[in-house]
Amino acid sequence: MITLKQLRYLAALARHNHFGRAAEACAVTQPALSMQIRDLERFLGVILVERRPGEVALTDIGREIARRGEQVLAASIDLVDSARHRTRLLTGRLMLGIIPSLAPYVLPRILPGLQSQFPDLRLELRETQTRLLVEEIRNGALDAAMLAMPLGEPDIDTIPLFDDLFLLAVPANDPRNRNGRVAARDIDQSRLILLEDGHCLRDQALAFCSTIPRGRSAGPASMAFGASSLSTVMQMVAGGYGETLIPEIAAEVESRDDRVRFLRLDDPQPGRSIGLAFRKTSPRRADFAALGNVVKECVDKKADAAATARHPDLVANAKSDAKRGS
Repeated sequence: MITLKQLRYLAALARHNHFGRAAEACAVTQPALSMQIRDLERFLGVILVERRPGEVALTDIGREIARRGEQVLAASIDLVDSARHRTRLLTGRLMLGIIPSLAPYVLPRILPGLQSQFPDLRLELRETQTRLLVEEIRNGALDAAMLAMPLGEPDIDTIPLFDDLFLLAVPANDPRNRNGRVAARDIDQSRLILLEDGHCLRDQALAFCSTIPRGRSAGPASMAFGASSLSTVMQMVAGGYGETLIPEIAAEVESRDDRVRFLRLDDPQPGRSIGLAFRKTSPRRADFAALGNVVKECVDKKADAAATARHPDLVANAKSDAKRGS
């Protein structure tokens, strides 16, 4: 008979392509994991794994069984969640993923509110790129994740949380003032510093730049540099090596360096929509809605006092935008 343990071990092997690393991820010994995989092969009557010196590779049928097995594992997690979380909101364990361009700026805002409102919640956090978060939601390793929308994944639902406009971060001595605003055509793409491949913020910035009319913005980037964090990018900007598009949610933290100035872009201002993603089959939709409400309240309530004190032009422009919209 097939067991959930066997399916979990096979899924780990599919991810790591190595018995030792898969065993470590499952917190078991390598012989124990290998024995369970062999038992599964004997029961099914097929070879799931090609064993080679120093590495393994799943066969075609092995990959198919691993894919279907992950669906079974996710369904088993949903079954347990349905029983355990029926009576009270946000209790017990919740595994939440978050993209790197959100984590250091959003988590300090929401964690105190979650702790005070839901003291019985045991939150476990995972920070990584969108592609991995989506995979881990799908296979049940994560319950939900905060990331940029839309995802376009038919088996994953999302709850909108907030919109996050982009600002142009430039060295403090940059001559482009215009009361803190800059036209998109004035972005110097040859000096644009972006996150490395795989980060959705990089893709969003490049998508926006592709809409800019040719002019000053045209030309290849002068620096082959891909950073893994916004803080690294901001240090490069502060050193005068270029400029970057940065989410407004990050402005409060990153504005602490006097060598950097933030400029708003002319309308229509680019940005991204942040949402909470989870499996459509998850029974914890009420939990996710409650979590989303906490995030929205905390993000709306938190005034960017430090950033606006250093950059009053952002406040003035925000008030002007609001007045025009009323």
